[in-house]
Amino acid sequence: MSGRGLSASVSLKRGLSPRVSLERVALIEAVEELGSITAAAKRLGLSYKGAWDIVQALNNLFETPLIEAAPGGKAGGAARVTQRGHEVVSAFRRVQSEIDAALAKLEAGLSGQAARDLFWSLGMRTSARNALRGQISHITDGAVSSEVSLAVAEGVEITAILTRRSVEDLGLTVGAPAIALIKSSFVILAKGENLRTSARNQIPGRVAAREDGVVNSEISLDIGGGKTLVATITLESAQALEIAVGDPITALIKAPHVILAVE
Repeated sequence: MSGRGLSASVSLKRGLSPRVSLERVALIEAVEELGSITAAAKRLGLSYKGAWDIVQALNNLFETPLIEAAPGGKAGGAARVTQRGHEVVSAFRRVQSEIDAALAKLEAGLSGQAARDLFWSLGMRTSARNALRGQISHITDGAVSSEVSLAVAEGVEITAILTRRSVEDLGLTVGAPAIALIKSSFVILAKGENLRTSARNQIPGRVAAREDGVVNSEISLDIGGGKTLVATITLESAQALEIAVGDPITALIKAPHVILAVE
């Protein structure tokens, strides 16, 4: 083992439950101690945006938010860890403690290539900016395709169009868990009421953050229930719509652009 003790990078997952890694747990703990996502990011060597991405991903993938935060921008805003967040951290640390104890017992009997090959992990990687966990609320079968609705928060559903073969292969049924994957470039933003559009998904929200680049702007929407939806639009479009934090806005997503994933 090259003179170094055996160690493990713990990442926990069961079924379709969200994957929880040490980096994410460390961020939750830092927010609990410091009361600020900005301060927690600085302590852990993360960018402000990187920390917010982790918070949004966790809140999207759990049924209830793990961290609740008031808008404060890079200057900092108040943040608190919810009871659910405490439960997740406590469970993670208990499992990590058990794994550390097991590794200590195994280390004496492991050596060479066998030891180096023993521990490895596989995880889903996706280029989709949005990954929202929910339960299938409705399935409408057609001759070739099926319409599948996923409830991701109270009053918020996302609908996808899949082939009937895909529905069967994935074993999709009403009440079953699934994850909706949506590229941020597939999310169209619109302002105003009485919109007329062919987009199957029209999700109302409120602008939680806007980050401008040279060409594009990344807009984060609070869609309720602690869930966040991210859209990437051109900077010109963001300026034309005069998008600002706090503005009500509607996210438009075509059903064929929604991918459903299951365990």
